Amino acid sequence: MAVCDAKYTFTAVSIGSYGSHSDGGIFQVSPFGQALMDNTLPLPPPKPLSIGSTERFPHFFVGDAAFPLRTNLMRPYPGSSLPRTKRIFNYRLSRARRVIENSFGILTARWRILRNTIECNPTNCEKIVLACIALHNFIMLNDYDRWYCPDNYVDHVEADNVVYPGDWRREISNTCTLQSLRSAIRRGPASAFHLRDKLADYFVNEGSLLFQDDMDLNAHGPY
Repeated sequence: MAVCDAKYTFTAVSIGSYGSHSDGGIFQVSPFGQALMDNTLPLPPPKPLSIGSTERFPHFFVGDAAFPLRTNLMRPYPGSSLPRTKRIFNYRLSRARRVIENSFGILTARWRILRNTIECNPTNCEKIVLACIALHNFIMLNDYDRWYCPDNYVDHVEADNVVYPGDWRREISNTCTLQSLRSAIRRGPASAFHLRDKLADYFVNEGSLLFQDDMDLNAHGPY
């Protein structure tokens, strides 16, 4: 399990569950997850969602349905038959989550040892994965010629506001599948529900973006 930034570099990782826990389970036992749940991570102070607003909104991470809803962790609304506001919120989150999916995709496509079972003892397996992540981050931050991750290697948006799959997906499509392990839904605090509703309302009003009008067109895209 990992967290990344907008540059597809990993900022926090948890290695060592070996498939024995769900995403939510790994999150709750990892130092990062525990710190986030306890609100002890050094996150920036709350800021207004828009210029001119006096109401401050906390910074938050974006997760899928496997993770708990918290004031500093937004997850999608559950269910399929949702009103437009909630559907747009889920779609905006899915567009944001593709960054971490692409980070894993680039890592797996470039470091081929990660595509299959690593035949080493657990300690060496963890070292190998950490080494791949460290090298990935170093190259992503210093590859000025973009040979490691060319423009079309990640999911990209064309002029029609449609997201097109990156080339890394084709490279690993026949060797492995990136999947998220689900966990039981845990109800979050009332304050988190309130913030999610407020963010959803912002997405359909003041914070509306053109690409969300193509929500149904992009519904079958790589999210």
